[in-house]
Amino acid sequence: MNKAILLGTTGTAVALAMLGFGFVTGSPQTARADAAQIAQAASADTKVDRAEVEGIIRDYLLKNPEVLLEAQEALEAKQKEAQRVASLNVIKDAKDEIFNSTFDGVVGNPNGKVTIVEFYDYNCGYCKRAIDDMQALTTADPDLRFVLKEFPILGPDSQKASVVSMAFHLMMPEKYGEFHNALLGGQGRATEAAAIKVALSLGADEAKLREKMKDPSIAEALSKTYDLANKLAITGTPSYVVGNEVVFGALGQEVLAEKIEAAKAAL
Repeated sequence: MNKAILLGTTGTAVALAMLGFGFVTGSPQTARADAAQIAQAASADTKVDRAEVEGIIRDYLLKNPEVLLEAQEALEAKQKEAQRVASLNVIKDAKDEIFNSTFDGVVGNPNGKVTIVEFYDYNCGYCKRAIDDMQALTTADPDLRFVLKEFPILGPDSQKASVVSMAFHLMMPEKYGEFHNALLGGQGRATEAAAIKVALSLGADEAKLREKMKDPSIAEALSKTYDLANKLAITGTPSYVVGNEVVFGALGQEVLAEKIEAAKAAL
C-alpha cells in the first residue's frame, strides 16, 4: 500500500481502550468486533492503510457516541482533581497571604478557629446578594472568622473603589465592616467617588484618605491577590477558600455552612 504506517503498541492501546469503553457503554459484542479489527490492523508485523484504520475508528465512534461523552467526563474529572491538588499546595505555601494579609478586612470573630476567605468585587451582583450569607454565618457561628479579600475584576470603577476601601481599612480597621456593608450593599455602581462618600460618612478625613490611597503597598497587595487567584484558578466572584478547599460561586448559606463544618472537622 502507498500510504502505509506501522501502528505497533499505540494502535493496540487504542484497541484496548475502545474495548473497555464498549463494555462500559453496554455494547460488548460490538466493542469486541471493532477492537479486534483494530488490534489485528495494529499488529507489529502488519502494515495498514491510514484511511482504513481511521474508518474503523470512525465507525466505532458513530455506533458508540456515548464513548466521547465518557471520555470528556473522565478528562474533566482528571482536570478537576489536578486543580484540587494544585490548590492544596498553593494554600499550604501561601497560607499567610490568603488568611492573614494585613490588607484584608475581617468580620465575625477575629480570633475564630475557622476562617473563610471571600474573593469579591464591589460591583459583583452575586457578591451583593452574598452579604446576607456572610452576616448569617458570622451571627450563627461565634467561632467563625470571615476574611474579605479585595478582588476587583469588573473594570476600572471596581479597581478604584477597592483602592479607597483598602486605604480606609488601613486608616480605620475598626469601622471596615460598616464600610464594606455600606458600599457593597448600596444602590448603584461602586466607584471611587461612591467609596469616598461612604468613607467620609464613617468619619474618615478626606485629605488623609486620598493620601493613603497613593500608598504603593495597596497596588502591591492587589497584584498579589490577582496572582493568588490565578494560582487557585479563581476567575469570578464571589469565590471562597474554606480550610483547604476552594469554593467557586455564590452557592448559598447552606453550602458554605457545610464547607465550614467540614473545615472544623479537619482541624
